Amino acid sequence: MTADRFQRAHASLRGLAVGDALGSQFFVPANYARLQARALPPGSWQWTDDTEMACSVLAVLATHGRIDQDALATSFAEHHDFDRGYGPAVNRMLRLVREGADWRELAAALFNGQGSWGNGAAMRIAPLGAWYAGDAEQATHQAEISAYTTHQHREAVAGAMAVAAAAALVAAPGGPGDPARLLDDVVALVPRSAVQAGLRRARDMLDFADPVTVAAVLGCGRRTSAHDTVPFALWAAAGNLASFERAFWVTAQAGGDVDTTCAIVGGVLAASPAGAPPAEWQDRTEALPDWLPSQPH
Repeated sequence: MTADRFQRAHASLRGLAVGDALGSQFFVPANYARLQARALPPGSWQWTDDTEMACSVLAVLATHGRIDQDALATSFAEHHDFDRGYGPAVNRMLRLVREGADWRELAAALFNGQGSWGNGAAMRIAPLGAWYAGDAEQATHQAEISAYTTHQHREAVAGAMAVAAAAALVAAPGGPGDPARLLDDVVALVPRSAVQAGLRRARDMLDFADPVTVAAVLGCGRRTSAHDTVPFALWAAAGNLASFERAFWVTAQAGGDVDTTCAIVGGVLAASPAGAPPAEWQDRTEALPDWLPSQPH
């Protein structure tokens, strides 16, 4: 059972990494025209902090079978690579954790004691949802626990819960049902919040085909907040469950925080074998780090 969980979560992580790494290529001005043409950029693609933190989530699950907050915060700090694109607040926090500070105090003190409402807790969590395939309620509980290690604002926590729930539902035997059912089920598992309100709007916009129009209403991560990121990402995932490739281009063409929205979408879709990324895309994406376990402990 644990081996099955690990394989599902690892597949989700791989999809997350592809979405993250390919999405990050479209911050390069030379690739803007390729995005509009849905053409792949040249060379290999390097992932960002989204994937690095998601690797820690899977490593902790593989070792503990659940989220252990101290182990997760330690892993984030030990594997923190400043050049992967972390935000300044998280860079400072993880440096201080490495130096012996208490992550609880640091996370609670961010942004004048409000905690961060950024999308960082949501961007890394899809593999956890895949781990808890078919048990979306437990996935949301564990996602909440995981979020608090860095993000303690209600919106950031709700965003992580929503993404984990979506991945768990996608990974469930028999699948998530139709797109509307998926978003309805996620809404039911998320506490009242701006994230939940955005998900309700996303549910109502499933018939809209233009991602730019939808992003104008829901947001697409330009403010890097959870409620500006998660509803759009789950709208894109729900509407394209059978095609990683189509889901990626729909998500990326809306602009915004492209690596993060595409990481969320990629992780959710790849929680199911039907949503795996194309083999060529996987081959061109940077390998996952050597410190990531290859099997559960």
